[in-house]
Amino acid sequence: MEDNKLFSEFPPVSTEKWEEVINKDLKGADYEKKLVWRTIEGFKVKPYYRAEDLENLEYLDSNPGQKPYTRGKHSDNNVWDIRQDITDKEPAKANAVALDALKRGATSLNFCTKQIASEADLETMLKGIYVDAIKVNFSCSEDYLKLLKMYVNVAKKNGFNTEKLEGSCNFDMYRYALTHGDFHRGEEGDYKAAAELLAYAKENLPKFKVFTINGNLIHNAGSNIVQELGFTLSAANDLMAHLTDMGCKVEDVAKRIVFSFATGSTYFMEIAKIRAARLLWSKIVEQYKPECDCAYKVFIHTTSSRWNKSIYDPYVNMLRTTTETMSAAIAGADSISVAPFDTAYKEADEFGYRIARNQQILLKEESYLDKIVDPAAGSYYIENLTNSIAQYAWELFLTVEEKGGFAHAIKEGFVQGEVEKIAAQRDMDIATRKTTILGTNQYPNLLESMGDKIVKKEGCCCCHKADGPIKTLRQYRGAEAFEHLRLATEQSGKKPKVFLLTYGNLAMRKARSGFATNFFGVAGYQIIDNAGFKSAEEGVKAALEAKADIVVMCSSDDEYPEIAEAVCQGLKGKVKSIVLAGYPKEQIEMYKGYGVDEFIHVKTNVLESLTAFQKLMGIM
Repeated sequence: MEDNKLFSEFPPVSTEKWEEVINKDLKGADYEKKLVWRTIEGFKVKPYYRAEDLENLEYLDSNPGQKPYTRGKHSDNNVWDIRQDITDKEPAKANAVALDALKRGATSLNFCTKQIASEADLETMLKGIYVDAIKVNFSCSEDYLKLLKMYVNVAKKNGFNTEKLEGSCNFDMYRYALTHGDFHRGEEGDYKAAAELLAYAKENLPKFKVFTINGNLIHNAGSNIVQELGFTLSAANDLMAHLTDMGCKVEDVAKRIVFSFATGSTYFMEIAKIRAARLLWSKIVEQYKPECDCAYKVFIHTTSSRWNKSIYDPYVNMLRTTTETMSAAIAGADSISVAPFDTAYKEADEFGYRIARNQQILLKEESYLDKIVDPAAGSYYIENLTNSIAQYAWELFLTVEEKGGFAHAIKEGFVQGEVEKIAAQRDMDIATRKTTILGTNQYPNLLESMGDKIVKKEGCCCCHKADGPIKTLRQYRGAEAFEHLRLATEQSGKKPKVFLLTYGNLAMRKARSGFATNFFGVAGYQIIDNAGFKSAEEGVKAALEAKADIVVMCSSDDEYPEIAEAVCQGLKGKVKSIVLAGYPKEQIEMYKGYGVDEFIHVKTNVLESLTAFQKLMGIM
């Protein structure tokens, strides 16, 4: 029988042929600069990938449910837990939120146990919850061993079989050190406490995970994806190495660990990160020669990134958390927490919780992402991202190992220093709008006012005064600096008027007036746009009648010479600043001589420039 291939009439096109066509279309432009993306992680991403780019990826020989588990731990489903993080610390209120969450689709609960002082408090918090059917997770505790003992007593008292209880506690000695400035009980004391916690759980809670490695702490300090993954793996290995040296079995330690990552807005990269995490964890565990494959199957929890969320235009946060949740689900996360869209400026409420839960429910019940095993499999792009992230994270992991492990690296300040370098780069990208935070540093809602909506929140369990020998990691949001500018405008009671003096070429004046609107709008200034003036004198008259504080000339570079001198003569000393939209490099000094105070353009450091304007306006 003749083997007729589908579409055999179309001959294959080689990579060389594609490159010839691409270079022809580029017309001499630099291929690397135009089409190759150099990520903040340090590796390059090509404009396209082909089947040949998968040839050397060894892990592709495995199936889902097989080592190294890059493709997930399950071979027949992609089910994850919808986890509700409950921030109410008062037991009765936390219980009410939990019961409502369970009624509305949550399958896992995380309680902040900061105010749990007794078994009675814990029993109140867990009242009506079938803890043998729902995963229960605990955070914010100062003594997890004491907490678990209370939990076991409460469960037994209410007739639950503790051998069936699943969940986790957020014991993370490294997170504590990086937020408090020192280890809780001293470094060796914390390792001893970890061993005691493990022994108790092994005896009383065989399915319960007792250690969490919080990569989200690294993420929310402004790190890149490679750092979040590499340092998380290093911390987990440090814990496992110490506990096995203390006599614990490697499989007993490994299967009790939760990796908690934050998922950000780089959609495909976040998918690749989680897949790479499973790949590299298998590589690490293999060196310990475990007796059970359970040691390889790390439990991955994801939370919404805090770093990319904004106070202004907060409903955009819903879009951000949707793509983040999709990334985690497609990558095969075991449980996912979605933060309510408005937690950047207020405590979570029922509406925020409901929207956050429903995002996951829609992805499960209407998009069926829980039914498809490893939906990213075979994507040339995602497979290569997975490989690149794994390679760079592994190099970082080895660097930390050479320094003596994660604990030594944070005591030396290496981890903190590396994260701060990337955070500074990301801050600069936001300041210059190379990175857009919609509604905050670009495309602001000019009518929005948020100052009166901000509610002072109680500090989270990682917000402590840190005065120890270990340098702490600052937890912040990338939008904060721009938000500070706009909130200062709101709180000052002033709203500087920015008058757009538009002239000449319709396309150019529209483009530059739009740019100026975005530029000053992110500081909360009042923008007065115009249809266009026939002369400089007409524009000057209108600006003075409007009582403008700042006048921005918006025209083409070719037409600025027609109006610039007259505009400056008419306005100098009568407004606080005369601005030109654009940067006609050859005429800059001439325009400065006329009286132009500032030039705004795509390469301007917007944050720096607006800070200067705020001072000029007497706001900051």
